[in-house]
Amino acid sequence: MVKKFKLKKGDEVIVITGKDKGKTGKILKMLPKQMKAIVSEINRVKKNQKPDNNQPGGIIDKEMPIHVSNLSFYDQEQKKGIKVGFKISNNKKVRVNKSSGKEI
Repeated sequence: MVKKFKLKKGDEVIVITGKDKGKTGKILKMLPKQMKAIVSEINRVKKNQKPDNNQPGGIIDKEMPIHVSNLSFYDQEQKKGIKVGFKISNNKKVRVNKSSGKEI
């Protein structure tokens, strides 16, 4: 079953729990079947890469997926994570900040 999320690719998010708690980054890719997201500069690991035809081998830094329950939408004005809700305006469904009521 594929879930729908209130977060989208390109959103600025903050990490709520885990080793990167408090860090912010942009969502690069959503993985809905696994309920995870890949966020830039978050959950980085070192990986030993074998050389192939177009890449040299060695140790590379790579972003790994993080569960969406550990992420929260980051509001630049309030400088903190916020809850996202939906509102219908002009027959379109838009995302809104639940605390301030502003559209995202």
